[in-house]
Amino acid sequence: MPNPHVPGTLLARHGEALDLFGARVHAVRPDQWDAPTPCTDWTVRDLVNHLTAEQLWVVPLVRERRAIAELGDAFEGDVLGDDPVAAWDRAAAESREAFLEPGAMERTVQLSSGPTPATAYCSQMTSDLVIHAWDLSRGIGADERLPGDLVGFTVDAVSPYADSLAESGLFAPRLEPPPDADEQTRLLAMVGRAV
Repeated sequence: MPNPHVPGTLLARHGEALDLFGARVHAVRPDQWDAPTPCTDWTVRDLVNHLTAEQLWVVPLVRERRAIAELGDAFEGDVLGDDPVAAWDRAAAESREAFLEPGAMERTVQLSSGPTPATAYCSQMTSDLVIHAWDLSRGIGADERLPGDLVGFTVDAVSPYADSLAESGLFAPRLEPPPDADEQTRLLAMVGRAV
């Protein structure tokens, strides 16, 4: 089985995660943008805005090799405008293209946490897309099953720092999954999601 964190496989998983989240964005009905999600204090629109902003960071950080400190709050606030789906589609396409450029995965990205290998950044972005795809699915009443390959990838990516997620303030405390839980349920419990 190929290592999920080598660039070729990682890029494939990133593309799959973008497609997964994007399919949920396209499934949002006009009356659902203000619906709640499992993310405390985030509506469906807030959640999509968060993930869209995350994709917008990729071009300046990876392609242009700029630092977050230099960019400041460039993507704070509303980035969705009047057409959230189109805003997501543009940001997702630009993110994918930036990571796919020759040499992109060998770069070091200047994040707020410090210099980070582009592979680690792409892995974090992929995991975030997978977890939030479940959040968005629950928020809009869509199919909550996540693809097995993406669940396995995200378990591997998140496990080393799962215990510190709640300390960041961005995740609910880790939950204890049932003894017979499948891998998706274990992943969701790891990031504080009650199924």
